[in-house]
Order: sequence, then structure tokens, then C-alpha cells
Amino acid sequence: MDTVCWGIIGCGDVTEVKSGPAFNKIPNSELVAVMRRDAEKAKDYANRHKVPKWYSDADKLINDPEVNAIYIATPPSSHEEYTLAAIQAGKQVYVEKPMTVTASSALKMAKAAEENNIKLVVAHYRRTQPLFIKIKQLVKEKAIGDIFLVKLDLAKRSLTKEELLAPKNAWRVDAGVAGGGLFHDLAPHQLDLMYYFFGEAEKVSGISLNQAGLYASDDIVAGNILFKNKILFNGSWCFNVHPSQEKDSCEIVGSEGSIQFSIFEAQPICLKVGNEIQNFFFDALQHVQQPMIEKVVDYFLDKGENPNSGYEAAIIMKWMEEMTAG
Repeated sequence: MDTVCWGIIGCGDVTEVKSGPAFNKIPNSELVAVMRRDAEKAKDYANRHKVPKWYSDADKLINDPEVNAIYIATPPSSHEEYTLAAIQAGKQVYVEKPMTVTASSALKMAKAAEENNIKLVVAHYRRTQPLFIKIKQLVKEKAIGDIFLVKLDLAKRSLTKEELLAPKNAWRVDAGVAGGGLFHDLAPHQLDLMYYFFGEAEKVSGISLNQAGLYASDDIVAGNILFKNKILFNGSWCFNVHPSQEKDSCEIVGSEGSIQFSIFEAQPICLKVGNEIQNFFFDALQHVQQPMIEKVVDYFLDKGENPNSGYEAAIIMKWMEEMTAG
């Protein structure tokens, strides 16, 4: 393989800016086909993004001989089906997060790729962005000394009745499609970063419930992780706060200071060491997945390592299950 020729299954909102255009901006990579069940929307996407071919049937895209890599950007409930189909067709796979709806499904996907000698990457793309690479560097260099505690808070307002009627929002709170509620949609990014920063867990626990009753899935989660290096993580996710109480905060606390940052908001890293404060600013990325896709292309072309394996992503799925079991 000299060029990664991509086909997208599920060319919806997430692919418009975050990922789709990046496939044509990376050397030895091009987007050659897209698929969406709604034929008119697939055609429109292809025309607007100048993609040569479009389909309304996923099997036809998967078996297109000009396509050698598949990007799966559908809701999570179909990730396993499309990943296994792509693997059987001998195509490399890049699949959106959450990897699927259960940890057992994630392991099945990872094992199928391994057994068939297919490269599988999961789109936990924040670990390749400069801001989070900098945080990992600060952690590794012990900029705040020995790390003891990580505190994460994500609080968002409730979705309105009108928003819940919109298909692009409705599936995200349908456990049958998303695996859970908004926790399952957003926490994979956050928890993957914790794995990226601190490694394997010794123990994971938590509790979740539905407080507001606006939809069937749980809308509040509290989770704890004791990492094998004895760092303790405490996270809370609430999706029912007043807009004035919205919060996106993570603080890493060490023996000499702290590192504060946001995961979803465009905020600088705030490094506090004793009485000194230093802020690190980063430009917003036009296509947030582009750094990850660059790594994926290198991996598919045997020029680099896997930036996020199926087995790693399965660990995140298991953590989420352990946090929401209670």
C-alpha cells in the first residue's frame, strides 16, 4: 500500500469539519468514497467535499476495490458490524469512539483484527493534539512533583425537549444505540486521556443513575480509578445543571503544584508550582482529528506505531462499564 484510499461509512455531522476534510490534507491519503443510508445526503456530501464516489449501501463501499481503508463514523451500535465486515474484506479500519457499546464487543473487534492481520485504530484523537501532548510531557517531567490526585468535573445543561427530538441528539441518549447516555458519548475522550497520562488501573468503581427523567439513560455518573502507580482519580459527570453552572475542568494535583485544563473547551493549560503560575496557549485546530489521522495513515503505511489500538479502547469501555455498574 502506497496510498491510503479511504471510504467513510456514516458521513454525518462529525465528518463535516472534525475529520472528513483531513483525509485529503495528509500526504499519501485520499478520500475516495462515502456512504450514508440516505442516498441524497450521501450524494450531497460527496458533491460538497469533492469525493469521487458515494453509496447508500455500506457493503458496496466496503467491497469497493479502490477503497483500502474504512473510517466508521456511524452511531456506536453499528461499529462492531461494520468493523467485522471491513476486516473480512481485508480493509484497514479507523473507528469512531466510543469503540462500540460494550467491552465484550470491543474485545471481539480487537481480536478479529489481530487474527486477520488487519490494522484497527480507535478515534481517541485528543491524545495526538499538542495541548494534551504537553500535559503528558509535564506529567513525565514531574513538573508538579509526584502526582497524587486527579479531579475531573464535567457539568452540562439539560437537553431541551426540542433538542431531544432531533435525531443527531436522540441517539446519544439511547442506550440501545450509544451504549448509555451522554456519559458514554463524552467520557471516552476523557478516560482515554487518563489512560494516556497514567497507565493501567488497579481498581475502577462508580455509581450512575437517572435523576431528571428526561430520557431513559443515566444522566449523572461518579467514577473513581486507582491507577497501578497509586494515583487516585475522581470524576463526576452531570448533565442536568443550570447553564450558569456548566463546567469542564480537570486538575492534576502533585506534591509541588497542579496542572489545570479543560478537555472540551478551548482553554490554556495552567501550571501552578508553589506561588508561580504559567499558562500554555495552543491554537485551535481547524480539523480536530487531523493529527490523529496523520498517525493512522503512517501506521497503515508501516511508517509508525498504532496511535490507539482496539485493545486500549476496550480498556476504556471496561472502565465505563465499571463506573456505571452501581
